[in-house]
Amino acid sequence: MAAIPTFTGDANPYGGGDPYADYRTADFPFTHLADLADRQLGAAVIAANDEFFAERENLLLPHRAEFHPEHFGHKGKIMDGWETRRRRGASAGHPWPTADDHDWALVRLGAPGVIRGIVVDTAHFRGNYPQAVSVEGTSVPGTPSPEELLGDDVKWTTLVPRTPVGGHAANGFSVSVEQRFTHLRVNQHPDGGIARLRVYGEVVPDPAWLATLGTFDVVALENGGRAEDASDRFYSPPSNTIRPGRSRRMDDAWETRRRRDQGNDWIRYRLVAQSEIRALEIDTAYLKGNSAGWASVSVRDGEDGEWTEIVPRTRLQPDTNHRFVLSAPAVATHARVDIHPDGGITRLRLHGSLTDAGATGLAARHQELGG
Repeated sequence: MAAIPTFTGDANPYGGGDPYADYRTADFPFTHLADLADRQLGAAVIAANDEFFAERENLLLPHRAEFHPEHFGHKGKIMDGWETRRRRGASAGHPWPTADDHDWALVRLGAPGVIRGIVVDTAHFRGNYPQAVSVEGTSVPGTPSPEELLGDDVKWTTLVPRTPVGGHAANGFSVSVEQRFTHLRVNQHPDGGIARLRVYGEVVPDPAWLATLGTFDVVALENGGRAEDASDRFYSPPSNTIRPGRSRRMDDAWETRRRRDQGNDWIRYRLVAQSEIRALEIDTAYLKGNSAGWASVSVRDGEDGEWTEIVPRTRLQPDTNHRFVLSAPAVATHARVDIHPDGGITRLRLHGSLTDAGATGLAARHQELGG
């Protein structure tokens, strides 16, 4: 794997024009995975020791950070991020923060899982970003309070060691800890501002919860489904199609560029585990002049299984949820949606339940990852 690009030092002061013109970023190898800190999955910043200049909740806003040069409040410049006050030393003789001084924020992941990469984005924090950051993770069942998470009995695992970062930059970190996490502690040393936090990984659901549900959406992101690959990601990622809830905007969908050949577009999914699918939905909500014309759905059982069509090529209507009941359950570990010729869909729902083999495999992985 290629080395992750790193950024350090100040960015230039804002000089007018496009504030992102000198923004430092890179293509990180993990950003195609689900953001486990997505607010739509239920993530939240549940506590911070200081948020004097800008609120902790800004860390998880879905859009990129905005900058308004004339936006000031009674505490000073208003920033679109989490920003703490400047730390000071203990006395006039030693006015500098100690090496251990730092600020922290607690993040509850929207979906517990294995973390593959983290991006600490300091967009627009040009001279007021932290000197370094570190990130720790823990796995605690239920809905612990901040006080419980900060208790002496909670074990935290280092995911990102204390590392220098750059201002006005996307600071990316690969994570190689093979463990299931539910919460993060983000530390900035000694103080400063972070615009956004993104936590990329693979959802690892609670098998006991899924077993209690019985029938559920076996491809849903929150249940451990994944969009593995797609023919086209031009306008929006295929993972949008398995996010929670119905789409409320056109960009909360999967939409491809316009084809000028005789081919078609597709998405391939991995289900949470081997499942029996009994019904499905294909939604084109808010896609009116750009929905897919037709769609078909196929499944396979195992990595080398043969693809079997369970919904033949069917005309789709714009801005409509289409429901299909299968005549017999389809056993599968993977699914594929083909759209013809191009366009988009907003959601795919595969309703079913785990097979005995699927439930056993999921429980074993959950245990192996410390769940």
